[in-house]
Amino acid sequence: MSKSIIITGAGRGIGKATANAFLDAGWRVGLVGRTLGALEDVAGGRENALPLPCDVTQEQDVVEAFGKAAKAWGRVDALFNNAGVSMPSSTIDEIDVAAWRDLIDINVTGSFLCAKVAFGLMREQDPQGGRIINNGSVSAYVPRWGSAAYTTSKHAITGLTRSVSLDGRAFNIACGQIDIGNTLTDMAEKMTKGVPQADGSIAVEPVMDVSNVAKSVLHMANLPLDANVQFMTVMATNMPYIGRG
Repeated sequence: MSKSIIITGAGRGIGKATANAFLDAGWRVGLVGRTLGALEDVAGGRENALPLPCDVTQEQDVVEAFGKAAKAWGRVDALFNNAGVSMPSSTIDEIDVAAWRDLIDINVTGSFLCAKVAFGLMREQDPQGGRIINNGSVSAYVPRWGSAAYTTSKHAITGLTRSVSLDGRAFNIACGQIDIGNTLTDMAEKMTKGVPQADGSIAVEPVMDVSNVAKSVLHMANLPLDANVQFMTVMATNMPYIGRG
C-alpha cells in the first residue's frame, strides 16, 4: 500500500509543487488549504489526492481534516507542515500589531496545531510512528532587514522541530526541518525585482525553481523511520545568505 502524507498550504507555491511531486511518486496526499477550488485544481481528479479545506489556525478544523485523511487511508505516514505567510519589510516600530498576531497565528500556532494532531494520530496508529517535516526558512538562522515578525516565527519553528523530534523518539515519530532560501514562488517574486539589503541598498537576488524544494521534501519523507534529515537547507546557490549582512 502506498504511503500517505498531509501537506498544508497545498493550494499554491511550495505546497502545490510538493503535493504534485508526491502525487506523481504514488503517495496518497491530503491537500490542506483554505480554498477548496485551489485544492481541487491541484488534485486534478487524481484518485490519490484528497482535498481537505481547513484553516490551520483553528483547532477543530485541523482535527476534522486530519481525521478525515486518517479515516480514508487507515493511517497518516507523514506531515509537511508548510502553510505560512510573510509581510512587507519594515522596522519593528512600524509593524502593525494585528498583522504581527495574524502572522504568528498562521506560521507558529498553525504549525503547532498540525504537528499536535498529526503526532497524536501517529502515536495511536498501528504500526506506530510517522514523520513530521516542518517548513522553516533561512530566516530561522539569519534575518533579513525589516523581518522581525517573520524571523521570529521561523526561529519558533526551529524550537518546535527540536522539541517534536525529541518527544517523538518514544513513539517512532521522526521530525525534521527544511530551511528554504529564495524559491521562485509568488511570495518570492519580489526577489527578481529588488529587495532591501542589510546595507540599505536594493538589489535583485538569485532564485531557484520550486521543484528543488519538492524533490528535497520527497527525499526526506522517503527515508526509513530509523533515519532522519534533522535540518536541510536548500537555497539559490548565489543568494546573499552565507555572509548576509
